[in-house]
Amino acid sequence: MSPWRLCGHDGTGGRALTLDGARILGEAHGETAEAALAALGSTSGPVLRIGDGVAAPLPAALLPDTVGSGLPGLTQETPPDCLDGWTRLMLIGLAGMPPYRDGIACVATPTLAHWVHLSAGEAVSCQSFLTPRLAAALGAAEEADAEALADTLSRPERLAAHLRVAEVRGAPAALTGHLLGAELAAARPYWLGQEVNLIGPKAAIGARAAALEAQGVPVTRHDPDDLLAPAVAALAARRDGTA
Repeated sequence: MSPWRLCGHDGTGGRALTLDGARILGEAHGETAEAALAALGSTSGPVLRIGDGVAAPLPAALLPDTVGSGLPGLTQETPPDCLDGWTRLMLIGLAGMPPYRDGIACVATPTLAHWVHLSAGEAVSCQSFLTPRLAAALGAAEEADAEALADTLSRPERLAAHLRVAEVRGAPAALTGHLLGAELAAARPYWLGQEVNLIGPKAAIGARAAALEAQGVPVTRHDPDDLLAPAVAALAARRDGTA
């Protein structure tokens, strides 16, 4: 095992790690990935930049055949979509968490919700939603009103009207419910009859988890920080040619 470093943007800011093989020795944060890397105070070993490189078209292996200086994101032609490098890193970590099973992952970032179909170590397809960004723009609540969610889940074509009513009523939880209802209606092919792995901070995935569980969907919650170690271990093994 040899020393190396990893840096990227995790959706909230720059993040960098100092590593010895698969062991995380240190961590730093900054406004950008480069600022976080500089804040590490270590110049030992090569750097793996998360997000660098040409995005791989889906379906694609989560873990690339070779790990050089960058871990690119993933891209999809139909419907047009893309997953950033840090989201790919989280999916690599999920695949390294026992007991891992193929199925569906939903990665919630501050601006997007990525639904991804995983099979045999590959990302097969994805569908991303602007729900978190819309919720922030509209001043929606962290929790979701269950009645509002059910209304829009059953009639997603009424979303714009439902949002206006919630706005006039001054009901931020209803705004969240309507937005999540529309997302779940569109993402139904991903979650219907499936188990869903939700990846994101507790506050970001709580309402989505509750909404899915209300539909009888088994949900497993994953904190992104818990996926970092298995992701690093998988990348380190691939770098050293042991996987």
